[in-house]
Amino acid sequence: MSDPRPTVGFIGLGSMGGGMTRNLQRAGFPLVVTDLRPESATELVAGGAIWADTAAQVAAASDLVITMLPTPRHVADAVSGPDGVLEGIRDGGTWIDMSTSVPEVADAVRTATDGRGLHILDAPVSGMSVGAANGMLQIFVGGDADDVARLRPVFEAMGDPERILHVGGHGAGYAVKLMINQLWFSHLVATAEVLAVGVKAGVDLGVLRDALVASPANSNFVEHDVLSILEHGDYDEGFALALACKDLGLSVDLARAVNVPVELSGLVEQVFRRAKASYGDRAGEMAPFQLYEDLVGTPLRLNPVEEGVR
Repeated sequence: MSDPRPTVGFIGLGSMGGGMTRNLQRAGFPLVVTDLRPESATELVAGGAIWADTAAQVAAASDLVITMLPTPRHVADAVSGPDGVLEGIRDGGTWIDMSTSVPEVADAVRTATDGRGLHILDAPVSGMSVGAANGMLQIFVGGDADDVARLRPVFEAMGDPERILHVGGHGAGYAVKLMINQLWFSHLVATAEVLAVGVKAGVDLGVLRDALVASPANSNFVEHDVLSILEHGDYDEGFALALACKDLGLSVDLARAVNVPVELSGLVEQVFRRAKASYGDRAGEMAPFQLYEDLVGTPLRLNPVEEGVR
């Protein structure tokens, strides 16, 4: 992709899309943006982005369109619904779905637009809102290799160049992201159980965690991610528990679609749904950890004196 940089249309300016668009803007990509909340675009518009009232207007004014939306239904509505992307995108145009979604949505678009020559990629991300804000997301791209190469400068503006991976054909990006989420959520539940049991059995929390880190059972979650809770009481409210439950449901649905039994994943999903019932949709994605803290009757903290009452 050569300069001048193409105009990027971006639909969805939430906790992830907001950071992603700011990094695109910093990298010099002209932007056309829309969201259900116009106020979410204030900073971008002040920096030169153009506001559009509909997804169709975004597509008509852009060289490529990115969607970053909460659920597959939102993606389908934004792309195929009234005033959607398909009403504005030119033949031969490019649509990249960076949402955590399912292959069926993009497959339906390909079927509906057969003959228009659209370039469609699925490129979901990992890295939470922090990664979106600092431009260090992991990006898992499904689609044609030529398209991935052509669009790499766009991806590099939002993600870590070393972790932008072409993972296969159409739909592979969606599948990889769902499996990553599933394993990470499973690590969370397993870690919460182990720490709660160990502490209840009288082991010092710091000693227990150090032992886990030094053992064959170590994981990135135990060594790094859990520290946001253990040190700061931060359950990552930047990503809502309701969305985590949505992702888990999509993962289990995918397993069902390919006829693979996933008993453990089903149990993890139920733990997350129990946490959502207890703490609400807007609780942080790591809130299931609190279920185990409530069971042992105390927050699991490495610095309980400094932490005080949660």
